Amino acid sequence: MPSDKISSPILGNIAELCIVSSDVYATIDGFTKIGVGPFQVFDFTSSTVTGQELYGKQGADLFRIKVAFAKQKSLAIEIMQPTGGNSPMQVYLDQNGGRQGVQHVAWDMGDSPMEERQRIMKEKGFEPVMQGRWLGKKGTCHFCFFDTLEKGIGTMFETIEFSGDWEDPEHEWYPHAPEEGIEERASSKNDS
Repeated sequence: MPSDKISSPILGNIAELCIVSSDVYATIDGFTKIGVGPFQVFDFTSSTVTGQELYGKQGADLFRIKVAFAKQKSLAIEIMQPTGGNSPMQVYLDQNGGRQGVQHVAWDMGDSPMEERQRIMKEKGFEPVMQGRWLGKKGTCHFCFFDTLEKGIGTMFETIEFSGDWEDPEHEWYPHAPEEGIEERASSKNDS
């Protein structure tokens, strides 16, 4: 039975929209045809993402993902290609016959600390399914995915917290580096 009362908004602003793909470069090529890009491409492995947790289990190399970001005004367009482990991104591809599509939306949750975000989501009945700390040249980015898909929302939600000293780690530009004057990464802490 539906709830009689709508709870107060907790999610804040949309920070990122993610497409999961079995070929990150082919998907980038499609986006560049409509003027989105260039993309920064990173590898999420146990050496670049510490504190990996997947479905309650902690360890190294629980997930490996090729991740690409492009700025589209105030929104990050993210493309994720799972390359190892049983991440929610791999599950998405498996359940959809390998077809790419929107797998999650990331929210800033009002820039509250990650522990507070997780507490709020748990109070609402949503548990973390995947999280880690992405290492920058300086600082870290703590990301956390919740089981909103399994609980009737229709897609997975993520929240991201960058440390105050964040600098993007080394990366590849695809199909090329941006022209001078074009901003980098939409998901950096200063773009909200």
